Amino acid sequence: MSPATPHPDVTVVVATRDRAEDLRATLPRHEGPVVLVDNGSRDGSVEVVRAEAQRRERSGLPPLRLLQPGRNLGATARNLGVRAARTELVAFADDDSWWEPGALARAQEVFAAHPRLALLAGRTLVGPAEELDPICADMASAPWGRSPDLPGPDVLGFLACTAVVRRDAFLSVGGFDDVVFFAGEEERVTYDLVAAGWGLAYVEDVVAHHHPSVSRSPAHMRRELLGRNYLLTAWMRRPLPVAAGRTARWLLEGGEHRRSVLDAAPRLPRALRARRRPSAEVERRLRLVSGDAA
Repeated sequence: MSPATPHPDVTVVVATRDRAEDLRATLPRHEGPVVLVDNGSRDGSVEVVRAEAQRRERSGLPPLRLLQPGRNLGATARNLGVRAARTELVAFADDDSWWEPGALARAQEVFAAHPRLALLAGRTLVGPAEELDPICADMASAPWGRSPDLPGPDVLGFLACTAVVRRDAFLSVGGFDDVVFFAGEEERVTYDLVAAGWGLAYVEDVVAHHHPSVSRSPAHMRRELLGRNYLLTAWMRRPLPVAAGRTARWLLEGGEHRRSVLDAAPRLPRALRARRRPSAEVERRLRLVSGDAA
């Protein structure tokens, strides 16, 4: 970015845990102010963040603020970052992702022109080959159409590491919750924003890059975790026949699905305490793409 180009007035919120090497590569790429929340790292990540904060200060760049809650908060760590932000818009990034130069300035323009927009899902390019993330093709296909007051196809989901949110709208639905803790945390936020009348859209000229860290859980463990959190979200926001039916089917199927059910069981009382009436609009949209709606 040229020194004459203004930095975007969008705070980048990053949550991390034990990813020092990834942070060395990604933190210098963030153009605007950054709030990084450390989930109890023990690998030197904090030292990497502090060094980058000092570099930015010496260079006159937007500040990097470090928050240390002292324990692993999972996805809810991002909520701390959003609350600490002092800008209307917040862009999420993971420790292995970043926004293309100029992307967040473009996002500002989009939000300014679309006051109902609460969340912008960016186009995500994955790995050194810059391959389009498959979820982007799904979002661009517009199964729910395109609302005339939104800048792109309506979406019913997003990738947390490549989304920009209107801060007040995100906080008004409680942000990410600790029932699911991590993985698939976007689903409940999506449902609540739609239920509240906010718009969510895919905007392909706002681009993010994601180079998945080599420090990741095995694929089967992530699938089980996503399954667990899908069930928990269903019990929090979907019609009871949908939640109960899926839980019963998965329990009978065995394998990874059964393990997801068993993993969800200890968290089910908390999910039920957080339960709200299902959204008619969410269920209408789900009926268009699956037979899973009541």
